[in-house]
Amino acid sequence: MPAPERLSTYPRDLWPGFFAQLGEITARVHAVPGPHFGPVAGPGHATWSAAVLASLHAIADDLGHCGLDAADVRKVADLATEHHRVLDEITEPRLLTGDLWTVNTMLDPNAPTPVITGILDLDRTLFGDPAADWTIRMAGAKQDERTAFWDTYGSRDTSPAAAWRSLVYEARHLGAIRLERHRLHKIAGVRDTYASLAAVLDQLT
Repeated sequence: MPAPERLSTYPRDLWPGFFAQLGEITARVHAVPGPHFGPVAGPGHATWSAAVLASLHAIADDLGHCGLDAADVRKVADLATEHHRVLDEITEPRLLTGDLWTVNTMLDPNAPTPVITGILDLDRTLFGDPAADWTIRMAGAKQDERTAFWDTYGSRDTSPAAAWRSLVYEARHLGAIRLERHRLHKIAGVRDTYASLAAVLDQLT
């Protein structure tokens, strides 16, 4: 059964167990090394900065094709180019799920506690910095039951370089979110991404 439907039927004091399982699964995925940076099926890149820049430019191009302003995403790409050495501190490609969170998990419909039985929608898998994964963004988004994720996944890198990279990753996520909201005709949601990305840019610069 889809997790968004099943999880809500359990008492909230059982929810941390779900997120702990998600942390364990994500850690196992992130432990898989890759032959290159970038999408699993290619094109591959020799450096992480090249893969991040290719992704940012692709998002900006897609936004432009949709008639949306992509100047902020291109500004992030410019900053990433300028500070590419910070991105290239990541030297070992690791497998990223690309889109794993509650909506893409299945739970046992009969178990007395939440038990993950499957994960779905892995068409965005790539090799790169695990900190850039959507799952990591979502796990750190709120201080609620999801904090149990870190008990099994492990601690995050809190160095200044990692913090800077996380801002670039957030900008990349926001660009992708803008495209998705446009596809779903969520006009207010599209507009909100501009304010959010402006806040990221303030921190990057």
